[in-house]
Amino acid sequence: MDSAAGCLLVRGGRSLAFLMTKTATCDQPSSVDSRDPTRTEPAQPGATLHELFAMHAPYVWNSLRRLGVPPSDLEDVTHDVFIEVHRRLGDYDGVRPVRPWLFAFAFRVASAHRRRAHRRHETAGEPDDVADARALPDEAAALQDDRRLVIAALQSVPLERRGVFVLHEIDGVDMNVIGRTLRIPVNTAYSRLRVARAEFAAAVKRLRPPRQHP
Repeated sequence: MDSAAGCLLVRGGRSLAFLMTKTATCDQPSSVDSRDPTRTEPAQPGATLHELFAMHAPYVWNSLRRLGVPPSDLEDVTHDVFIEVHRRLGDYDGVRPVRPWLFAFAFRVASAHRRRAHRRHETAGEPDDVADARALPDEAAALQDDRRLVIAALQSVPLERRGVFVLHEIDGVDMNVIGRTLRIPVNTAYSRLRVARAEFAAAVKRLRPPRQHP
């Protein structure tokens, strides 16, 4: 499928990586943990930093990874995000979805980390989650390869557009919410998404190993 773009979906801890053609679209994407990201429920009123960390640290970790934070820095930068969350916890509007709110912190901290970091070349690292133990070895290997392909392709999308792409295509966040989260006009968000889709598709096509015919 030469014109395909990669799309990573994860449901209930199982990766469902597939290719979509020019005419295909992604199903509703899911998050990297067992919770359904389409349930954009707000945090519980008065939620503590400890509760937010316990519930959403894996989501923040994966968001940072998709935003290009090197694997060796993910633990430290995740904690940096929650330090910023702690400072602004009193500003949180309890009726808003919590994950886009957390993503905004991750995006800003990842951007600052990127500016501070020395230029380094690192591999994409381990997959987002451990492959399903019930999968056959060849299936598990294919799932891991697809995860790595998605992470590598994301690195080809500039950060300002990658944020919109990750929120919409992977987290399934509404474009109006994305505009508010990233503090950009909705039309700008749509424009960035359109370009990011093309960049991501081109990266997948370039990075995907050629198919071996029997």
